[in-house]
Amino acid sequence: MTPGMEGYWQATVEDLPPALYRDIHARLSDFGESRLAAMDAAGIERAVLSLAGPGVQAERDTATAIARAREANDALAAEIARRPDRYAGFAHLPMQDGRAAADELERAVRQLGLVGGMVNGQTDATYLDHDKYEVFWERAAALGAPIYIHPNDPPAPYGGWADAKILSRATWGWTVETATHALRLVFGGTFDRHPGARVILGHMGETLPFLLWRLDSRAKLYKAERPLKRQPSDYIRENIFVTTSGQCAAEPLLCTLASLGEDRVMFAVDYPFEAAEIAGRFLDEVPIGDAVREGIASGNARRLLGL
Repeated sequence: MTPGMEGYWQATVEDLPPALYRDIHARLSDFGESRLAAMDAAGIERAVLSLAGPGVQAERDTATAIARAREANDALAAEIARRPDRYAGFAHLPMQDGRAAADELERAVRQLGLVGGMVNGQTDATYLDHDKYEVFWERAAALGAPIYIHPNDPPAPYGGWADAKILSRATWGWTVETATHALRLVFGGTFDRHPGARVILGHMGETLPFLLWRLDSRAKLYKAERPLKRQPSDYIRENIFVTTSGQCAAEPLLCTLASLGEDRVMFAVDYPFEAAEIAGRFLDEVPIGDAVREGIASGNARRLLGL
């Protein structure tokens, strides 16, 4: 959390008890001893940081969003410069304007040294497969900058949990929304048009590794609006990487490794909403080979993010 961004974030945590809200906000805003102690407890040498969403993607005024995204990236870059041995970062982007987002991504990567971008779901009910983002994907691919799609609320309330609020957001709703967002890119032909584009999904791929066969099967039954050159699973395996954030269990990890490949999975912590130490211990103890563990812990991220 960088100064001035709290207002955008508050709506996503409105149900937290006040004491927990204050604790989480303090942890998000800290770049010093508290965060470093949590990293040390988990055995994390270096963290790639990102602004807690939705940030300026909830801003109604495009000019304000562009200016404040720039401020957020400058603030993060300044914190990274103080501890470059411990921190790297993803750019925050004003997705109201596809070209402005592309320009800010390029500035953040080339001038600030950030390693990619994070987009918090839909912006103004518009997803990343929209034509206005063609320039954005072209630029991201040219820069070799991966785009992490982080959950956000859908543009309209979903009736399935209207009377079961516990199923919304982090429990289940954000998984549905984020997986749908990624599949829009796959079925909308984004990766045909921009084969060098790279996307990152958290939470062990938002259930997509579990669904590859069915996605391929249904794609043969239903003709897509934009016919694909390949099977959906090919794009998911080649253009999408996943992290372990919020999924500290062996079964989804083993499924993801088998479905996507050992070079597609990266360790991450949903800090401060989960304890870094729990995530670190999970990776230490899960029954996988040492070479696979090393790749998840750092090797895959080093290659993808150029660390």
